[in-house]
Amino acid sequence: MKLIQILGTGCPKCKKLEEQTREAAKAIGLECEILKVTDIEVIMRMGVMMTPGLVIDGKVVLSGKVPSVDELKKILA
Repeated sequence: MKLIQILGTGCPKCKKLEEQTREAAKAIGLECEILKVTDIEVIMRMGVMMTPGLVIDGKVVLSGKVPSVDELKKILA
């Protein structure tokens, strides 16, 4: 099971990334736990300076943008 973290303070882009990540994970049948991280100090310690950020199993895979659901499917696969 993958651990997916959505990094963001709660802005509309962060919420959109969470929504689309959940949709992409469901579409490909990925077993995962999706957590939202809103603490800005934790986000900065992970090296993300622009939100939203996406972390999979402890590795930052993107920051500062919201990819499409199709792009997220490829990232999560």
